[in-house]
Amino acid sequence: MGDVCVSFQSPQTRFFRSARYRGFLTRQQLRRVVFWAGATFVAAAAILFAKGSTVAYETFHAAAAQRPWLVLVLCPLGLALSLWLTRQVFVGAQGSGIPQTIAAIGDPVFAASGVLSLRVAFGKIVLTMLGLACGASVGREGPSVQVGAAIMHSLGRRLNLSEVRLQRALVVAGGAAGVAAAFNTPLAGVVFAIEELSRSFDMRTSGRVFSAVIMAGIASLAVLGNYTFFGHTDAVLTVGNGWLPVIVCGVAGGLAGGLFASILVRFSRRGLPGRAGAWVKSHPIAFAASCGVVLAGLGLLSGGDTYGTGYRETRALLSGQSISPAWGLLKMAATIVSYASGIPGGIFSPSLATGAGLGRALADWMPMAPSGAVIILGMVAYFSGAVQAPITAVVIVMEMTDNQALTIPLMASALIAFSVSRQICGKPLYKALAEGFRPPAAGTRPPL
Repeated sequence: MGDVCVSFQSPQTRFFRSARYRGFLTRQQLRRVVFWAGATFVAAAAILFAKGSTVAYETFHAAAAQRPWLVLVLCPLGLALSLWLTRQVFVGAQGSGIPQTIAAIGDPVFAASGVLSLRVAFGKIVLTMLGLACGASVGREGPSVQVGAAIMHSLGRRLNLSEVRLQRALVVAGGAAGVAAAFNTPLAGVVFAIEELSRSFDMRTSGRVFSAVIMAGIASLAVLGNYTFFGHTDAVLTVGNGWLPVIVCGVAGGLAGGLFASILVRFSRRGLPGRAGAWVKSHPIAFAASCGVVLAGLGLLSGGDTYGTGYRETRALLSGQSISPAWGLLKMAATIVSYASGIPGGIFSPSLATGAGLGRALADWMPMAPSGAVIILGMVAYFSGAVQAPITAVVIVMEMTDNQALTIPLMASALIAFSVSRQICGKPLYKALAEGFRPPAAGTRPPL
C-alpha cells in the first residue's frame, strides 16, 4: 500500500487557494482591503473607548465632588481590582500598551504570544476605563495603540496574511490608526508610526500605513466631527519675547521629562530596593492598593485636579483659568504612582497635562510672553523630554491646539528638551520599557 499524505488547511487557506478567490480578489487587493477595513474597526474601537472613558471619569468626578472622602475607598479598591484582573484574566494588558506594541513589531514570536489578541485588547479597554473610574492618572491613547495593533494583527492572522513584513506593517498601521482616531490627529498618527513605533521609514509599507491612518481619520471625523482636542489658541511669540521662554521651557521640560522617564524605567527594571521591593513582589495586589491610597492623598491635596487624564485641567489652563502652580508636579507624581501600581493605562495625555502645568508655572516668571504660548511650549518640552520623540511632540500639540503660528518655537523647545533628557535617561522611554518584554516561557507571565 502506498503512502497516504493528508494535508490539513485552514478555511482561510483553502479560500485563498481556490479558483473562486482568484477570480474575486487578488492577494494584493485583499491586503488593501484588510488595511482599510482594519483601520475602520480601529477607529470604531477608539471612538467607543473615548466615550466610555469620558463616562467612567465623569462618574468618578461626580462621586468625588459630592463625597471627597470616598476617594480613600475607591482608589485603593479600584487599583487592587484592576491589577488582579490584569494578572489573572488579561495577562499582557498592563501598562501603557505602546511598549508591548514596539516589542511585538520587533519580535513576531512575542506578537503571536497573545499580547496582541482581541481578548487582551478588550481587557485593555475595560481596565483602563476602570482605572479612570477610580481616579488613576492614566490616559487612553497609549492603550489605543495596543488595541489598534491588536485589531489589525488579529485580522491579518485570521486571513492568513503570514508574511513577517506584512504582519509588522499591520501592527504599525494599527498603532498609528489608534493614535489618529484617539486624538483626531491624522498627521500625528503618521509621524508617531515613523518616529516611535518603527523608528524607520519603509517605502514598501508606508503607503499602507498612510491609508490606514486616513481611513481611521475619516471614520473619526464622520462620528465626532472636526474638532481640536484642546480647543483653539491664537497665542504667538515674537523674536523679541520668544527666545527666553523657548530656552527655559526646553531645559525645564527636558529635566522634568527625563527624570520622569528615568523613574519609570528604573522601577520597571528593578522595582523598589531592599525589603520594600521584596514586599512589593510578594504582595503586588496590596502594593496596588497602597498606591491607591497615595493617589487619593495627592488628589485631596490638589483639590481633585490630579485624577484622570488631565484633559479638563489642560483646557482650563489654555482658556486662561488659574490653577495651583504646584499642579504640574503633583500630576507628575500621580502618574508615576499610577504606573507603578501595574494597572493598564497610558502616560500620553497625563504627560501633556503635566507639561501644561509646568508651562503655566513658568509663565509667572516670564510676563513678557503670553501665558498661553508658554503653556504650549511646556506641553511640547515635557512630552519631548519624557518620550524623546520631539517630532511627534510638536505635531501632536500643533494639531491638538490648532496653532501653527508657534511651529518654529515648538520645534526649538522640543529639540532642547530632547537633548537635555538624553543626559538623564539614555534611551527613549517606550523603547526602554519594550526591552522588558520577552516571549513568555511556559508558566510565566510578561513583566509588569
